[in-house]
Amino acid sequence: DVQLQASGGGLVQPGGSLRLSCVVSGLEEFSEYGMSWVRQVPGKEIEWVSTAYGGSGGAAYADSVTGRFTISRDNAKNALYLQMNDLKSEDTAVYYCTYGPVRGQGTQVTVSS
Repeated sequence: DVQLQASGGGLVQPGGSLRLSCVVSGLEEFSEYGMSWVRQVPGKEIEWVSTAYGGSGGAAYADSVTGRFTISRDNAKNALYLQMNDLKSEDTAVYYCTYGPVRGQGTQVTVSS
């Protein structure tokens, strides 16, 4: 089974930064697959944040995070990252890394003064 474990969340002031990490296990040829970050506020629908494509690479971002967030991956470590800069209160959510429909345990990000 594919398992994903996100970490790196926390409490940060507006304008601050955090780097989320996700370790993926049980997925052979990790480098070939697109991996994504999504987030969810309790009571609201899941929001797609960013995708790092597999194979030749590339990335996509939601308009709400473009220019502030950067997704990256380390294929040697089966790891996915999300560098979040200039955080805003509306970025507060539980963040999950995903592989297709598989979503691991999330990490809470709270942006508050």
